[in-house]
Amino acid sequence: MTSRAELVRATTRRLAAAGLENAEREARLLVRAALHLSDLDLIARAEHAVDAGEAERVSAWTDRRLAGEPMARLSGRREFWSLDFALSPETLVPRPETETLVEAALEIYPDRATPLRVLDLGTGSGAILAALLMEWPNASGIGVDLSEGAARQARDNLARAPLGNRWAVMVGRWAEALDARFDLVVSNPPYIVSDEIDRLDIEVRVHDPLLALDGGPDGLIAYRAIADALPDLLAPGGHAILELGIGQQDAVAALLTARGLPPIGPAHRDLAGIARALVTRKP
Repeated sequence: MTSRAELVRATTRRLAAAGLENAEREARLLVRAALHLSDLDLIARAEHAVDAGEAERVSAWTDRRLAGEPMARLSGRREFWSLDFALSPETLVPRPETETLVEAALEIYPDRATPLRVLDLGTGSGAILAALLMEWPNASGIGVDLSEGAARQARDNLARAPLGNRWAVMVGRWAEALDARFDLVVSNPPYIVSDEIDRLDIEVRVHDPLLALDGGPDGLIAYRAIADALPDLLAPGGHAILELGIGQQDAVAALLTARGLPPIGPAHRDLAGIARALVTRKP
């Protein structure tokens, strides 16, 4: 009978033969997720036998991974800011570079006791909003998403986090349904140029929702809508932080400056050195 350790080794060989990087690590993640195991179960009970159904499930998941499906889609979960988020087909997979927005926000408001009002436009899985509310226990926030499916998933994720009643999620197009002022507005909007989507990695172009990717002919449609709304959304002295695509800093800065909200210095860079989080402040 096949053991868990043997199943990991067999899966590693399949992934490595297909040229996947970090094949052993991916194999361990895949087996653990497919069999609903903890790290401890996989390590301490490596010689535990797997039945035919479990081996078949791992094989099927491996087929899907080799076809380009991301691990987060296979498992339906992704970690962000050390928090665990469930995903749905309508939500973007949270990515490490987006944590740059959270880091920038914490630099702006280092006092964790500050009673901030936060707005997350295009909230998706709710990852950014949840991370911020976890860091600021006296803050409250609203997430908005055009997709009803994404909004449902964000509600589920936020409800599972220990946030009490400090949050709400709405369905809407950016800030059109809002009549309120916020101390902080954050957004990771769709910013991929429409004609470039077909050239993205298969993990993104096939498995991430188009609504969360397509930024229009120049990649800036969402930024224009957000920039138009920010003067009325921000409280005096309030800040906005926008995630950027590669090479978009100058164009987005110009949009904000035209609305009387020039950015505060250059964008914060992610771990790859890419200008990622642009900050502005309402006087």
